[in-house]
Amino acid sequence: MTDLLDHAAVGSGLIPSFQQVVSLPGGTVVGYEALARWPHLDGTGPLQVFAHAARRGTLDVLDRECIRRAADAALRGNSTPGMLLLINCEPSTEDLDLDDDAVAEAAGAFHLMFELTERGLLDNPRALLRKVDALRAHGFMIALDDIGAQRDSLALLDIISPEILKLDMGLVQHQPDDVQARTVAAIIGHHERTGATILAEGIETELHLEQALAYGATLGQGYLFGHPGALTTVPDVRALPSWTSRALESTSPSVFELATPGLVQRTVRKQTLHELCRHIERLALTADSTPMVLATVQNAGNFGGATRDMYTQIAQRSPLVVVFGENIPEEPEPGIRGVAVTRDDPLATEWTVLVLGPDTAAALIAREQPGELPPVADGDRRFESVITFDRTRVAAAARSLLKRLPDSAAG
Repeated sequence: MTDLLDHAAVGSGLIPSFQQVVSLPGGTVVGYEALARWPHLDGTGPLQVFAHAARRGTLDVLDRECIRRAADAALRGNSTPGMLLLINCEPSTEDLDLDDDAVAEAAGAFHLMFELTERGLLDNPRALLRKVDALRAHGFMIALDDIGAQRDSLALLDIISPEILKLDMGLVQHQPDDVQARTVAAIIGHHERTGATILAEGIETELHLEQALAYGATLGQGYLFGHPGALTTVPDVRALPSWTSRALESTSPSVFELATPGLVQRTVRKQTLHELCRHIERLALTADSTPMVLATVQNAGNFGGATRDMYTQIAQRSPLVVVFGENIPEEPEPGIRGVAVTRDDPLATEWTVLVLGPDTAAALIAREQPGELPPVADGDRRFESVITFDRTRVAAAARSLLKRLPDSAAG
């Protein structure tokens, strides 16, 4: 069996299968999602194959092969120009061959959208954002899979900004508890802010359909509409939503330069800055839906005492906590990722606290003024600062910092 898995982990025996995507509530087929299947591996599903590929170091090869074969099979199947084609891709694999002939042809023929799987979304944020940027640079749109299955996906909604939000089947097939209700509210809120389309998975009964509609889904998948298989139905593209692909955003090595243009900057002393930071940090502790927290503290000497205690508390409930500064260790405390910066890095003069989640977007962003003569006491050092609750600015600043995490970062 191990030999069969070894071969499967590089794409041997892979046969794409297609799950219908329908418009709701009518059930008109508008496209398909391509699924990777290995029929010869009796009882072994794709999750096991991908896990084996990750252990063997062939995940990149397998990911590329799945994408290429899905595109090729869709082109040869009972498809129609302009239909929606969802193709899964791993969030952190490298060398995605987006110029492959079959992929390029499918991109020209269909609404080709890449679906980021839920596996390890925050294991390597830098690689994830590199993947997102590569897809955006080629004009592809993005779907985020299984939202609600893990808290990672909620924390990343504003970071990835997908065109399609895919509800996990657990939300559709069960009455919501407190956590699921918060998840649904977060998805509806993101849809309201961005216009992203909500797609419900796992619709198997009329009751599931009713639940999906209650959550705002306008696209659906599930056994109520058909089982995965060949491309049997020609999609009707007239029932498709319209999407506009998003452009790449500008970035900067300085969070202050990136996120503060157009905002009023105010001069504060360090002791005042500390108290303002505490307010933003407490938002992370009290948020119903746990946010990510990113902070720049200039140097490791500023990450001690009450500050360290605060971030240790935050890390116990937040999916991602990262601290940047000179001489910051890789893991200053359990659950906290550290990223060291050099003295000539713009971040070494900045003091930032970003809190970003489904129902929280807040940031204090400050930059120390050039040294005063004669030198002043530490608490009297002055900073130019802004506080913003503008979700777009906070998300842009968060993306800029996440791209600085080392590729080896793992949760």
